[in-house]
Amino acid sequence: MGEGMGNDERIMPFISSANIACGYHAGDEQTIWQTIELAIQHNVSVGAHISFLDKANFGRSEKNLPASDIYEIVEQQLIIFKEIADSFDTRITHVKPHGALYNQSARDPLIAKTIAQAVKDFDPALVLFGLSGSYSVQEATTAGLKTASEVFADRTYQGDGGLTPRSHSNALISDTKKAIQQVLQMIQKGTVTAVSGKEIPITTDTICIHGDSQHAAEFAASIHQALTENNIAIGKQQ
Repeated sequence: MGEGMGNDERIMPFISSANIACGYHAGDEQTIWQTIELAIQHNVSVGAHISFLDKANFGRSEKNLPASDIYEIVEQQLIIFKEIADSFDTRITHVKPHGALYNQSARDPLIAKTIAQAVKDFDPALVLFGLSGSYSVQEATTAGLKTASEVFADRTYQGDGGLTPRSHSNALISDTKKAIQQVLQMIQKGTVTAVSGKEIPITTDTICIHGDSQHAAEFAASIHQALTENNIAIGKQQ
């Protein structure tokens, strides 16, 4: 959220937690302010959506940075975000890396450890969102942070549990029925079917819908309805 897609107001009524861009891959202090205000109106938990400093590529280009630099970019974004959240007397509940930072931390234990340590040093009460089954969750747990294993409604999976790279033609799910089917399978069966057809185990604590997806608002409304119809409670991040 807060990435300038123009659909935040349509999505917000159907979600429980918002990952709000901190100005490094999208947005600025004004959009952070506006998005937090919108989240408060809809009783949605607010979280910092941290990323590499890379607006030109929407934070989706991988970078080879030393751990000290990664620690600093995490810390700086949390400082920016908290200052605005404090003006609303609103608590930040969680942190979710974005794009390349997210994917690199999922498979690189040092990056995952660095992010976890930066988050813990900033506020040990924060929940760190990470790819289910990845180093992101493992290292955050080891650091003593609370975690939320994240799964995706609008992305396909590889056989190792990783997301299909966006460079592949089958990386994105654009069909609402397929998205709902995948979400329900992940929650009810604890598995996801990879592009190869292999069914792999997965832990589902939070479901991601990308706000920059063409179908984001439709997915949010339809998935919310499907969860409700299947008596699956949608809990607000505490």
